Amino acid sequence: MPTPPESFSTPVPSAHGGSGAEPPSFVRFRATIAYDGAPFFGWQRQPSRPTVQGTLETALASLLGFAPPGGGSGAEPPSVCIPIHSCGRTDTGVHARAQVAHFDLPGGSGAPPPSLALRPPEGRPSAGPWNAPALQKGLNALLPPSIRILSLRPVPPSFHARYSARAKRYLYRIDNAPVPDPLLRHLALHVRAPLDLSAMRDAASALVGTHDFAAFSANPHRETAGTVRTIFSISVTRRASLVTIAVTGNGFLYKMVRSIAGFLIRVGRHAIPPSEAPLILDSRLRTARVETAPPHGLLLDHIYYSPLSRFPPPAHPCPPSEP
Repeated sequence: MPTPPESFSTPVPSAHGGSGAEPPSFVRFRATIAYDGAPFFGWQRQPSRPTVQGTLETALASLLGFAPPGGGSGAEPPSVCIPIHSCGRTDTGVHARAQVAHFDLPGGSGAPPPSLALRPPEGRPSAGPWNAPALQKGLNALLPPSIRILSLRPVPPSFHARYSARAKRYLYRIDNAPVPDPLLRHLALHVRAPLDLSAMRDAASALVGTHDFAAFSANPHRETAGTVRTIFSISVTRRASLVTIAVTGNGFLYKMVRSIAGFLIRVGRHAIPPSEAPLILDSRLRTARVETAPPHGLLLDHIYYSPLSRFPPPAHPCPPSEP
């Protein structure tokens, strides 16, 4: 059995403040990450399988000298693991334009100094001993083309990628043309039959608000935080043959966005009337009337960390989610 990696850990501050009166002995970084989910078995690290989290953590360990150069596939852990915490875990094949994650690096007076390449230039503002632009550049050099760090910056210790979030927006994309576009085959679900967007919008309107979404969870009996969520908006738009379902909410159940998309596609094909939407929602029962759309059409598009002025604040921001 392989030896588990050592883990650099730090106290986890609450979402409302630091973990104590003493200055933190670490520097927290916030990363915005884009990735093509096709090569990965989801976000969360898994033994012997390439994942987004595993690939990022291996690249970070390699950059800091804890793993062989080259980053690796993320299937095997480095000798020392610096955990990277995301806002949410995406499933196998799901993409992200703006996943947000955070990680901590030693920053106290007793911390070992970083290599010269990762130190800030003399006289410039910095995150303790660390040069954030150099960290971003170094990570991107070690990561595969399917993952990129779009931005990296120091944040207060109170910031938490998951618990500080207020809402997320997912897009589900559909190639609604008689002949599928080969350039969209990994990014959008092909549906040959014409979709009735007006009917889809009517059905979607019934799902907006705070409801029990058990009927739209792929595993409603294992939702530890309950099945009530708030959906702020659902839009259905078309640009040429590309239909996009955009769902914004304070959190999502397991495969909930894909279930909403699968249901709306059935409505758009006139397989089920829009009037069924509130009845299915009120039933709280997952049945064959709600299909789970394939993962490759789903994109994590945006995460909100400030209150949404257009929407009332939810009672419990961003519960655990895995859409």
